[in-house]
Amino acid sequence: MFDRLDQARSLTGNQIKIIAAAIIGDMLEFFDYYLIAFVLAFIVRPWQLTFGESAIILLSSGVGAILGSASWGRIADVYGRRRVFIATVINFSVASGMLALTPDRGWIYLSVFRFFVGFGVGGLYCVDLPLVQEFVPARMRGFIGGLVTVFIPLGVMISSALAAFLTPAIGWRGLFVVGLLPAAFTLVVRAWVPESPHWLASRGRGAEARRSLAWALKVPPETLPLPKPEPPTPHPAWSELFRYPKSLAVSFLSSIGAQTASYGIGLWAPTLFVLQFGVTPAYAAYLFLWVKLSGIAGRIAFAWLSEAIGRRPSGMLCGFGGTVCILAAGLLHDAYLGTISVFWLMIVIADFFYDGGFAVIGPYMSEVWPTRLRTTGMGAAYGFGGIGKIIGPLGLALMVGASDIITPQATLDAIVPSFLYFAAWMALCGVAFLCFGFETGRHGIACIDEQLDGAVPVPVRVRR
Repeated sequence: MFDRLDQARSLTGNQIKIIAAAIIGDMLEFFDYYLIAFVLAFIVRPWQLTFGESAIILLSSGVGAILGSASWGRIADVYGRRRVFIATVINFSVASGMLALTPDRGWIYLSVFRFFVGFGVGGLYCVDLPLVQEFVPARMRGFIGGLVTVFIPLGVMISSALAAFLTPAIGWRGLFVVGLLPAAFTLVVRAWVPESPHWLASRGRGAEARRSLAWALKVPPETLPLPKPEPPTPHPAWSELFRYPKSLAVSFLSSIGAQTASYGIGLWAPTLFVLQFGVTPAYAAYLFLWVKLSGIAGRIAFAWLSEAIGRRPSGMLCGFGGTVCILAAGLLHDAYLGTISVFWLMIVIADFFYDGGFAVIGPYMSEVWPTRLRTTGMGAAYGFGGIGKIIGPLGLALMVGASDIITPQATLDAIVPSFLYFAAWMALCGVAFLCFGFETGRHGIACIDEQLDGAVPVPVRVRR
């Protein structure tokens, strides 16, 4: 039955609906996730928030995302992808809406519900990517999985635009009311997204799996052979992740390496632009815009590369390419090419690798696990990598002696050691793919399951 899926030469309208639902879901989750960044600017002075209180507000969602990705990922392997897709959207939407009821100076209330926003956001990413991958042909899986991640930055742009243009009319609490709107998106999911046929087949529900896949391929169910009947098996324990040491190592290490470098540089670079170039914060934000545009271009490029050259070479290119650029940015921070700063230029190029690389790392974290552990493994890996959202900016703040991790008082003397720190984390990502990565590109999901469970050896590279 799944051979029919992998032999398809094009996508049907129903498969495109599933992909669109995942793209919209990821955009909306990051829209809700980043609203606090703009709200904090409105309340920090009136509430007279200390740096510590501000840090707790911002970091609470990051802690929630770490726990949410592991928890929801596990639940999706037990109860199904579609249910958890809907549940995570309701989770972060309702939690965001509750923030509209925040009392004045209620930073503890704000932190608590920001934790629940992050809990839902972390879960959605670990469910919708595997769900999409389980509905598309093997030869398109890498590109489509990467494409889903390309649109994530648009969610941040939407929240930025609403904060800029709606806040004067509806206030910052009104922004959180708008954050409830993604809950209505669950109606789209219910209409567009069936349960994963791979998950259904793994649970011994072959007839349902056939109906689900037939809907996606737009063919009568009776034209597809029933999958080999398998009796339902007990839900695998968390400890079963350790049966797949290569999957564990490559997904965990690449995730924390890339996230630490990405979030650390993302927080510090605008401040360093101000200090290095003597420009205003507004102009530093303009310079950083080019950094993020480079990241979007990188996501598109790596989504294509994951199919063109394979997942493992693409992951190595992401890790080691980012390492070289980050090192160059730090060591040559005071050099210029004509009137162009090498420091700025190298950060722009580095973002192409470390941000763009998420178009490989995210889908790959899902592919390296068998169906029965797919979202459990991906959720655990993504949650572990989420520690990088904390140790990137916080570790650097401690290293240079800056007590304010929200707007760190960086000094130019800190550029070289700090960028060596980031480069080391990005190198870890490349080493993970080099030493533990194995090729999953153009292999059907059923074939990957057999490889991982020892029916056939897992290849390091695949003949193309």
